[in-house]
Amino acid sequence: MTTFSFEVFPPKTDAGLVQLAEAVAELEQLRPSFVSITYGAGGSSRDRSFETISTVARQGSTMAAHLTCVGQSRADLDDVIDRYLSLGVSHVVALRGDPPEGIDAPYAPHPDGYTSTAELVAAAKARGIEHISVSGYPEKHPQSPSDDHDMAILAEKAAAGADRAITQMCFDTEATIRWIDRVRSAGIDIDIAPGIFPIHSFPAVARFAARCGASMPAEVAERFAGLDDDPDTTAKVGAEFAAQQIARLREHGVRHVHLYTLNRAPLARAVTEQL
Repeated sequence: MTTFSFEVFPPKTDAGLVQLAEAVAELEQLRPSFVSITYGAGGSSRDRSFETISTVARQGSTMAAHLTCVGQSRADLDDVIDRYLSLGVSHVVALRGDPPEGIDAPYAPHPDGYTSTAELVAAAKARGIEHISVSGYPEKHPQSPSDDHDMAILAEKAAAGADRAITQMCFDTEATIRWIDRVRSAGIDIDIAPGIFPIHSFPAVARFAARCGASMPAEVAERFAGLDDDPDTTAKVGAEFAAQQIARLREHGVRHVHLYTLNRAPLARAVTEQL
């Protein structure tokens, strides 16, 4: 049996929050292990993240709130952790975060901030967060010098107290399987949740994948050829492909997957129905 978690993001408007509440209510019917909520570090984005957590909480969901090092002091992040705890959040997804200028820009830690995800993990654990997920990169982080460097960073995060790695989206399922094998060979004892991104619009997802360093295999592109103006068929093919990815991962012993939903509950439901 495969268990699921779903990722949603804070909408920018009050109307979007209403729509998100409806989407989460639909996702809850699929009995996810948790719903993760992405995080905007500054100003109104930060406030909207807290509003989203409250919205998701009202649906009865088990929540995992994102937490990023970028652009924030240790004191700011400690305050965010404490506020999460006050809202009933006991699971965070701890991330370094991308520079405001984009993923290709050099990363510089806040002068008073945590210098690495491992430091953030240790701080969250010390302040009472029970479960901590971190990121994993089957195709290497775009700014990493090597696969070995990536693996060393993951080992540091696990040693600091992380208990799960959620992978970056990956459309090359065999690459994900090879990465899982490398993690196990490295002796890193951490749960692994492959990140699955159901394709709702091939051009948009392909552009996003390229910015994140995720490859788009030619055979995947061929499935969506000629469908750019046919959203219904695109969604159907996207659900079928995501389900095939999950089925292949299940053959390799994976029992939990994380779906990046883009707040689109019907597409996530279609994936689970395919299974």
